Amino acid sequence: MDSLQPLIDFVAQHPRLLVITGAGCSTAAGIPDYRDENGAWKRREPMRYQLFVDSAQARQRYWARSMLGWRTMAEAQPTAAHHALAHLERAGRINLLVTQNVDGLHQAAGSSAVVDLHGRIDTVCCLGCGARSPRRELQQELMARNPDWLALDARSLPDGDADLDGLNFAAFDVPGCPQCGGLLKPDVVFFGESVPRERVAAVRAALAQADAVLVAGSSLMVYSGYRFVDEAVTAGKPVVAVNRGRTRADPVLALKVEVEVGAAIETLAAEMAAREPAALART
Repeated sequence: MDSLQPLIDFVAQHPRLLVITGAGCSTAAGIPDYRDENGAWKRREPMRYQLFVDSAQARQRYWARSMLGWRTMAEAQPTAAHHALAHLERAGRINLLVTQNVDGLHQAAGSSAVVDLHGRIDTVCCLGCGARSPRRELQQELMARNPDWLALDARSLPDGDADLDGLNFAAFDVPGCPQCGGLLKPDVVFFGESVPRERVAAVRAALAQADAVLVAGSSLMVYSGYRFVDEAVTAGKPVVAVNRGRTRADPVLALKVEVEVGAAIETLAAEMAAREPAALART
């Protein structure tokens, strides 16, 4: 409790928070993260948009790995961090939660004011006609077309990926869009893609109304999330981070708490509720 007192005091003094979350919120759900405590890649960089679009082989490799890795994402349940952040929102402490994760676990825990900065892995979009459909429907089609691949033993990787290095993916059968036959892509922002403008605008509007920024479980190494910290500091709004290991924002943080994010946010939510009985009743 003593190590979290500065965080509790900070949030008490800044009642309207913009929250930015990252992979650290979901690792307790069994979803691996991309980076180590120094902010370095644990494995190679994820799929790039241009490679996915240009290479049929890259798409075969992506969807084969995804077919096996999807099970981890589909079975994941919200963690203590997700539930605690939902409590803080219902208590009126969060005006917007911006997640860099694509797993949908914040909404599953009850958060409603959420911007999925990088999209959602549980949705598939067509690059031809723009149609969107549930990922679970594509999963059934992938399994029906590629039953022999289901017996492969593959270690789970971040965001529904799986470790299938060294295999020949030429025979993996990837379906096209059921509407137009176009290329299907997970409805997420790949490296090399831009975050949709309307999402960035929504975050900036919320940041203008916020008293401070809370970063939970993110190293902020990707600029798409870090930019909002940069903009907050420029606007004179303090930023606090709860994250184990180095973050890109370390030099500009008003406070950093290096403890497990779920326990920290859970304690924070309980303390805020205890200070405000009316908020406790709403949670």
